[in-house]
Amino acid sequence: MKLKELAQLLTVVRTDGDMDVEITGFSMHTRTVQPGNLFVCVPGIDGFQEDRHPFAAEALRLGAAGLVVERDTGLDAPTLTVRDARQAMALMACHFYGYPSAALKLIGITGTNGKTTTAHMLEAILEHAGNRTGVMGNIGLKIGGELVETDLINTKEPHKLQASLRQMKERGAEFGVMEVTSLGLDMGRVWGCEFRTAVFTNLTPDHLDFHGTMERYLHAKGRLFSRLGNGFSPDVAKRKFAVLNADDPATTYLSRETAAQIVTYGIEREADVMAKAVRLTPGGAEFELVSFAGNALVKLRMVGLFNVYNALAAIACALLEQIPPALACEALERLNGVPGRMEIVDEGQPFLVLVDYAHTPDGLENALATVRGFAQGRIITVFGCGGDRDRAKRPTMGRLAALHSDRVIVTSDNPRREDPAAIMADVERGLQEAGNGIEYELIADRRQAIRSAVALAAPGDTVLIAGKGHETYQLVQGQTFSMDDREEARKAISILRHDI
Repeated sequence: MKLKELAQLLTVVRTDGDMDVEITGFSMHTRTVQPGNLFVCVPGIDGFQEDRHPFAAEALRLGAAGLVVERDTGLDAPTLTVRDARQAMALMACHFYGYPSAALKLIGITGTNGKTTTAHMLEAILEHAGNRTGVMGNIGLKIGGELVETDLINTKEPHKLQASLRQMKERGAEFGVMEVTSLGLDMGRVWGCEFRTAVFTNLTPDHLDFHGTMERYLHAKGRLFSRLGNGFSPDVAKRKFAVLNADDPATTYLSRETAAQIVTYGIEREADVMAKAVRLTPGGAEFELVSFAGNALVKLRMVGLFNVYNALAAIACALLEQIPPALACEALERLNGVPGRMEIVDEGQPFLVLVDYAHTPDGLENALATVRGFAQGRIITVFGCGGDRDRAKRPTMGRLAALHSDRVIVTSDNPRREDPAAIMADVERGLQEAGNGIEYELIADRRQAIRSAVALAAPGDTVLIAGKGHETYQLVQGQTFSMDDREEARKAISILRHDI
């Protein structure tokens, strides 16, 4: 595609250099530049993203065919100067990849917790009903049940996101299910995505280092719903829906942000899709589904009340696509779980080991409350907090761990460029503030922390390893190291057996 075709998309733009140059793709970082790429110089965001203008010369040296800038770089190259490089990037990416979201029934899921599980529950229902589905989010890209090789994890920059939507389209997907983060919304990464349905799971403190306040965090989430549009269509396929958690106070605000038809779900408050007679067990959950489309019995193989909420959100989306309640429930009954979400590590040991992605106060409290509901012995919790991120949640998570555990081991969880000892000290303050005399250890080495927890476990105990879930890496001082909690737990159990 020629640069002049992309330039014509932008209303306010200055062009310099050869506009007939061929563009092969986009890049926003010098380590990903390929010959013929258009290098987009977005401005910096303190603590989160570097200003890319100083790297323009290096991008050209590596083969970039042109630049998109917000200010003059003094470089002799085909250049588009725009008012907003992020918006220009999103617009050009949509055009370059053929506006793929318009060819999909795209469902966006946002919220602090539950996005990944809800997405995979919805995928299971849609596939069971005979629909080919693509899922994009925290564990990567999956199309038709097959994981696709990609570096797309969570809500990535527009060119990568649009390329993945194009893959869904080319592989025959009818539905696209996307996890949509508040950062992705705030940074314009989903501009141009034509969502059919937007789903809200819940709102609890997270990413406050980026947003600053809960109000701004909520407003970022609200953008997904406001961008459903303001028009109505007689075409059933073009109708827009907002699926909201009736039991979360944030729904009051979100319901005012959208012109789309609203469908609510919940347990405590009256809703369009409800769970009645909920029964939680160590092996899952059962409840009676009561909905505007009919009733059914739901049996989940996934533990915890929070998974009942996730299931309700997924079912609500399915009902809007005319999938019968019984068929949706049948699909969920067959679903064993989601990687890294209360995932059991079973090597025949006489105690339970669970790995969960809980990395927020609410997520950790929910996970521990679930475990407390079926634990026969002690609860031994291993967790840490990320570095260079919201410090305010660290003592809160320490206090929650102390209140809901019998033994706590605080460790590292992607310390990034921060000193692990400083992070653990913040968590320790919360452990001490709990005032219940909880026994705890601070072990910076996550592998050693997991081994210590497993070694402490007696028959009937439960070891909860929280924070990383499905992740297979640890970020330390700008480097990425292999780290999979599930594999480390297996190794720890093996070592324990050898020692015995």
